[in-house]
Amino acid sequence: MIRTPICDLLDIEYPIALGGLGGGHTQPAMVAAVSEAGGFGAFGCHGLSAAKVSEAAAAIRNATEKPFALNFLLFLVDEDAFRAGLAEKPAGIALAWPRGDQDLKPYIDRAHDAGCKVTMMAGGVQEAVRGAEAGADVIIAQGTEGGGHVSWMASIVLTPMVVDAVAPIPVLAAGGFADGRGLAAALALGADGILLGTRFLASEESQLHPNFKQAIIDSDGHDTVLTEIPDLASGTVWPGAMSRAQRNTFVERWAGREWALRQNQGDVLSGVVAARKDGNVEEAPLSFGQDAGLIHDIIPSADIVQRIANEAEELIKTKLPALAG
Repeated sequence: MIRTPICDLLDIEYPIALGGLGGGHTQPAMVAAVSEAGGFGAFGCHGLSAAKVSEAAAAIRNATEKPFALNFLLFLVDEDAFRAGLAEKPAGIALAWPRGDQDLKPYIDRAHDAGCKVTMMAGGVQEAVRGAEAGADVIIAQGTEGGGHVSWMASIVLTPMVVDAVAPIPVLAAGGFADGRGLAAALALGADGILLGTRFLASEESQLHPNFKQAIIDSDGHDTVLTEIPDLASGTVWPGAMSRAQRNTFVERWAGREWALRQNQGDVLSGVVAARKDGNVEEAPLSFGQDAGLIHDIIPSADIVQRIANEAEELIKTKLPALAG
């Protein structure tokens, strides 16, 4: 069994974590399944009321007694929802995307006072050091290969740079990881485990429309693009982030015409909402990572965790030692 310091810190069996995907993509059933399988589930609280955060935590605990985290976006954090999350005393509070002028320490201190470990996502070394200096227990080095909101540096370069910069704080690598080969590679880069999003979007517990899940399965990994178009459509500006989304008809229609999208944002958003409901993969932004090219089936989240752990263990025990003679 692969066991790293992150397993002891978070009291989990495998160094495999679920990203706290917002927008309703991490339902309690998915979070509970990942945690129950020995990974570290995380529930995205972005846009939820305090009551909904508490309701989600209760649903997760009703399905598993294993540790999980509640995820908050700092630049849009709702104080009532954050307070409700702390009151639930989850094993972890996962923080991401602070504004440049935002003080991280009060949020991290409050989480520690509630008995929670704190993970901090960073897309660059400076952000990672900022989180470490504020007291985060785990730094997540997020590479640009991931889906949704990302920065610019690739995981294979960013991960060891962050590991060196924040040592001895443990690091989870994120962005482009979907199988046991990725876990083994992340460990070789100095990380203590991996965090995944796209792989779990293509799971049985995922609430994505079946057409969107199939789009991930059908992707060869080359059909994504970094763009601001999904955020312009939603009317939300993220601090320093681009969005990795499928390069579909919707994105291509507005590429180079972002000014027109801003001018017609309300009507465009209405069309997006309808397309998501109908499962129209060409007319709604669909966020997924380049690792979609490594995903070929829709299986239970628990099986994803176990498969990744088994594949990585087999690599580390057999193939890699043979290469060293």
